[in-house]
Amino acid sequence: MRDYVGKRRSQILAEAGKPLELGYVPQTHPPAAEGEVDFHDLWVILAGVKTKTMLFTMRLSYSARAVHRAFLTEGQEAFLEGHVYGFERLGGVPVDKVRYDNLNSAVKKVLFGRSRQENERWIAFRSHYGFEAWYCQPGHEGSHEKGGVEGEGGRFRRNHCVPMPVVDSIDELNALLQAADDADDARRVGNRSTSVGQDWAFEKTLLRPLPAESFDTALTLTPRVDRYAQVAVRCNQYSVPARFIGHRLRVKLSASAVVVYHRTTVVARHQRAVGKGAKVLDLDHYLEILLRKPGALPGATALAQARAAKVFTAEHEAFWVAARKAHGDARGTRMLVEVLLLHRHMDRRDVLAGITAALSVGSTSPDVVALEARKATERRGATTDPDDANTCGRVVVLAEHRSAAVPADTRPLPSVQQYDVLLGRETS
Repeated sequence: MRDYVGKRRSQILAEAGKPLELGYVPQTHPPAAEGEVDFHDLWVILAGVKTKTMLFTMRLSYSARAVHRAFLTEGQEAFLEGHVYGFERLGGVPVDKVRYDNLNSAVKKVLFGRSRQENERWIAFRSHYGFEAWYCQPGHEGSHEKGGVEGEGGRFRRNHCVPMPVVDSIDELNALLQAADDADDARRVGNRSTSVGQDWAFEKTLLRPLPAESFDTALTLTPRVDRYAQVAVRCNQYSVPARFIGHRLRVKLSASAVVVYHRTTVVARHQRAVGKGAKVLDLDHYLEILLRKPGALPGATALAQARAAKVFTAEHEAFWVAARKAHGDARGTRMLVEVLLLHRHMDRRDVLAGITAALSVGSTSPDVVALEARKATERRGATTDPDDANTCGRVVVLAEHRSAAVPADTRPLPSVQQYDVLLGRETS
């Protein structure tokens, strides 16, 4: 019975048009013709916290040269930024097509067969760089259609990201990934006699050149500033200077940053938050409000974030304690706010030196802090390089400047003897 079933099973599957075993056909890729793109999960220790990052991977099918870039989001901004970075690192754009999954960043709707309804910004991006997108079948059966980049994600992580990288910032992580990409140029794929770097050196001469101008990958939004001096961007809140409450501002959202503009001037810049419901606040944006409402400072979220980021330092804390002890909570807090305002037009090191100097003589006056900070600036300026000092501005008294341009007066001094007659008449 077992022998019969084993023989008959293959016949039944063949009659039904179903293969007994899943097979694959070896492929040959012409130089510079195709590329593959995918995202992979990459766990790292980021600033002491275990964090999942999204590893953007772009791979050339002929040479197997790949580039990797880590992002904290898998959104369209990261998708487009990864392409710009990848094309620049690889030295050009594949002339035929690039293979993709059906990512939401590119595809709005999966239609029949290979047809897709694409995202408008994605269409604009592809038109700018001049390449065709080729989409795999949905689900597991389509994963083998871009097997090169699927395997590349696992290979790269096993060889360069085990154990988990320990970094302080996403920029530091990307520097490590770039170094790993360069090191992989020496490896050989399968039984090839040439290295990845040698094949890539030939292939990149055939890639389509990059356009003269790079594509602006940032998303532009125009939110209104609420009464808490915040703008809502992708379910997160970011602070702006309080003077813009009620205004609409222009926001440029990238994969890692949120930049806020008033007309053409940058008024706020934040690191993009991860997840939803986060508040990213800058204490400086609330100082004008705190001058009128000093009681709001102790429990302010912006103050808590400034302390966590070590922007609000031990020097600030010591000055605040001394000022409240000497002048009461309200006035002492206002004096602290006045000191914090000095950071807008003076170097941070000089302001902290001014606080230390003022406290050393028992003063909590913002004017004394400003005076000592200016002294610190002068001391620091005296020790700088002479070439740097020559570039600094020089204060010129306008009256002296004008008098220097007036020629010397050679006329004799007038006589005042005639006025004695008036004196004589007055005495008479």
